[in-house]
Formats: sequence, structure tokens, C-alpha cells
Amino acid sequence: MKIGILGGGQLGRMLIQEALKYDDEFFVLDPSEDCPCANIAHHTIGDFNDYNEVFNFGKDKDIVTIEIEHINVCALEDLEKQGVKVIPSPSIIKTIQQKILQKEFYKNNGIPSPDFSVFWEGERNLSALKPPFVQKMNTGGYDGKGVQVIKNTDELLNFWQAPSVVEDLVDIDKELSIILAKNEKGEVKAFPITEMVADPELNLLDFNICPADISQDTEKQIEEIAKTFIQSVEGAGLFAIELFLDKKGKVWVNETAPRLHNSGHQSQEGNFNSQFEQFYRVIKNLPLADTEAKGFSGMLNLVGEVGYSGKVKYNGLEEILKLPKTYVHLYGKTETKPGRKMGHINVLADSREELMERLIHIKSLVKVVSE
Repeated sequence: MKIGILGGGQLGRMLIQEALKYDDEFFVLDPSEDCPCANIAHHTIGDFNDYNEVFNFGKDKDIVTIEIEHINVCALEDLEKQGVKVIPSPSIIKTIQQKILQKEFYKNNGIPSPDFSVFWEGERNLSALKPPFVQKMNTGGYDGKGVQVIKNTDELLNFWQAPSVVEDLVDIDKELSIILAKNEKGEVKAFPITEMVADPELNLLDFNICPADISQDTEKQIEEIAKTFIQSVEGAGLFAIELFLDKKGKVWVNETAPRLHNSGHQSQEGNFNSQFEQFYRVIKNLPLADTEAKGFSGMLNLVGEVGYSGKVKYNGLEEILKLPKTYVHLYGKTETKPGRKMGHINVLADSREELMERLIHIKSLVKVVSE
């Protein structure tokens, strides 16, 4: 089959790497000449936000899917009308790529998410807003961009004058994630819940730990959220639900990604099948894979160090490669810049304590710099 992917970044790269053991042909649409997928797939240089470029790219494919949600949905809707299979459905992509629609989806389906109000462009009455709160831009947010916390009235000067969700600030105890898959037959499987540890300066995922250290009550709340979400969503897909556990023990949905996700990378070595294997099976409507964890696993993101831009160099990588149960995944990006995701390292361990010690040690050894 001819499978087209909108976006040629690292998520698409790892999907294709996993799927090369099967008999399909992969095509990507990405504006960057040297995107991570460029040397492992048929690469069309183009804008995945442009209607004509998306439609022309997809019209001769059997399946079109995404590795980023910020794409031209209208083109996908018309491709679907022309008989091209689109996964996930254009309707759920449209809902999720707009924070306002996403929040309304949670509210309408009884999925717990922090209370919110909507701010439209041109509104000037900020006096009604009561900090602290979170502002999320309606569109375009990704990897921590388009989100800010307004802590006090002085910071209202920084408020973005653009369509936004204004959301109650959660007193966070833990950040968690669950990845769900549903094929066209209606079969559903979930990966074990993971715990995310963010870098506070970059607002990016730093560590991801599986299994999460949570109570049975928390696990039950998340399972109920997952069940309600997957029953409410139209069509097949793989969905990563980002969650907050507050200090009173209540679980809230932060947001959802309708695609492969950073919080599932440790599944490459930590589970009997990875999120990439699972997503391939979703788009081909195959039986879903076993998601059981092999034990304790974790992931460390490799991001560009502050103060370095240019041709990438990985200091300490040879030391990392000497370590047991340690797996390096680089994304094929030749240029680094501060905060840019360049790769990740997966780690296996016999206990949570050992896992955390190893992740912290590895982080101290490796630095992403420039030549």
C-alpha cells in the first residue's frame, strides 16, 4: 500500500523505521529539505498547511495519516470524499487542533478537564480575568509553545490578544499520560500509564517513566477517562491523553494529541510492542498489538543545549553506548538549536529507584552541542 504521512519529523521517521519490516511504501510531505524522514521515504517538499499541496500529495495514496496535527483539514476532508482512507478522521483532527473545540469536546462528553472560559480576539476587558490561570492559544500550540501561566495581575500585560482558552490553574502533583489505540473494527488497547517529568525552563518533556507511581484510585480515574474518550471519538486512531493529578487526588485532562507522542517513546524497548508498531496496525486496520510492559522503563529526551546552534555534536555519546540496557535513538537532524529535540535515550531497569538513578546519571553524561 501507498501510505502518505503529513509531516516528516521524528515521529514519522520512527513509524517508518518500525514499519519497514512490512510491505508498504511510505511518502511524506514536509517543507524541510532535510527533514528526519527525507532519507527513508519518498519525500515531497511542500507545506502541509496548504490545501492544494496536501490534496495533490494525498490523491494517489491508499492511506493518509499525520505525525503533526497542525495541517490542512479541509484537504483531508476532500481526500476522504475521493475515497482515500484518512486516519485519524479529519473531524477529530479539527477538534483537537483548536483548543476551544477540544475543551468543548471534553465538557460535552463529561471528561474532567479544568474549568475554562474563551477569549476572542479584540476583547479588551481583561479586568474580569482573575489570576492565576493558564492561557492557551486556540491554534498552533506545540511542545509547550502557545501556552503561558499568568500568575498575577501585573502579568496581565503579557496576555496574548488572540483567540484563546483561559483555564483554571491546577495544583499539580504529577503529570501523567496514557496512549490509546482503536482500529476500524472497534478493537481498543491502551498502553500502561506513564509519568512525565518536564524541564521547567524549556517546558518540554525531560523524563518519561513507566509504570507511573500512582494509587489504585488514580489508575481507576484514568481508566474511566480513557474509556469515555475512546467511546466519544469518531473513527480509528492513536491518541495520547496528557493528564494532571492534583494534590487532592483528582485527575484532569490537560490535552490530547491525535498521533504518536513523546510520552510513548520508552515503549520501543520497554514494552512488547511500541506505539509505532501499534499505530501502523491502526492505519492498516490490523489486530492491535500486545502493549504489556516488560518491566521498569524510562526515556530521556536529547535536546539542544542553551547557547549552541549549528551543526550538531553529541558530547558523551560513546560513554552512553557502553552502558547496559540503554538504547539511543537519534532523529537524523543535522542542525541543533536551544531546546530542539534531537533524539532520545531509552533505559530499562529492575526497579523505579534504579531507573531514576540511571536516567539522572545518563543526563549528566550527554550534552547536545554544536561543532
